[in-house]
Parts: sequence; structure tokens; C-alpha cells
Amino acid sequence: MVSLSTVDDTRSYGRSLASLLRAGDLVLLTGPLGAGKTALAQGLGAGLGVPGEVTSPTFVIARVHKGGRLPFVHVDAYRLGSALEVDDLDLDASVEDSVTVVEWGGGLVEQLAEAYLEVRIERHDDESRTLVLVPHGGDWATRLAGLTRLTGLATAPAPDPAGAAPGH
Repeated sequence: MVSLSTVDDTRSYGRSLASLLRAGDLVLLTGPLGAGKTALAQGLGAGLGVPGEVTSPTFVIARVHKGGRLPFVHVDAYRLGSALEVDDLDLDASVEDSVTVVEWGGGLVEQLAEAYLEVRIERHDDESRTLVLVPHGGDWATRLAGLTRLTGLATAPAPDPAGAAPGH
């Protein structure tokens, strides 16, 4: 669990997390409206060196940012109602070559990669945020240990409950 005091801290943490990302990574951001999912995505984009501003893709569903260390696909699945609608976006065509970050994608996009990182974000009344990093397969647990060394912030991942699918 990581505690961050401000939205700027959330962006900064995203920049640090980006250092661990590589082509083929899927990152699922969950949390209520206003939790800081887009702020974290902005930090990830900055950490990947993508040019231009990373904004919420709420109305366009997906944006592809090129020109950084890796292509960055930023998706907002809030308006998507089924995995079939996700299939229509053809995200699987780019997931191997890109870092794909999906807001609101719980229960919709996990099948895009064999392993993925879920970041659960909660905003508190004082505007601070708590992030819980949940590795799902692959070498995510090992990479997250590297993030702790990089940032000095504890990133103890929550247990991956067997058979529990993340909610929308």
C-alpha cells in the first residue's frame, strides 16, 4: 500500500512506476470517480516520455501516444458495457508493442494479457490517496519490489484473491 498526499504526488508516483514498464504491459486502474486514475496515467505517460498532454480519454475511449520510450495506449472503459465492446477497440492488436493503461476496465480487459498490474486507488476526504498494487501473474511482484527501492515508498501488494475478478 502506498500513501500519497496530493494529486501531484500521484503523478510523480506514476512517473516512477513507468520506469518498470515494458512493451506488452497491461495496467488496470480501478477506483471511484475522482480517485486519481487519470493523474496516475498522466504520470505514467510522463515517465514513458510521451510528448504532449495525457488527458482523460473518456469521450474518445482510447488514445494512443507515440514518441516516448514505448507507445502508450490510454483507455477509459467507463462507457463500455461488455468485453465485446472492448474487442471492437482492437486493443489486442497493440498490447504486445505498447504499454496499455485502462481506467474502469475491471472485468473487461484482463484477458488482453497473461499478466497485468492492477492499481486500486482510493481518495480520502483530505485529498490524499491510497494506492494498492495487485500483481496478477508474470514477474510483477519482483518488479514492484524494485519500485520500492526506487521510490523509498512501501508497495506491499494486496493479496491476489484466488478466483476473484476485479469489479467495474
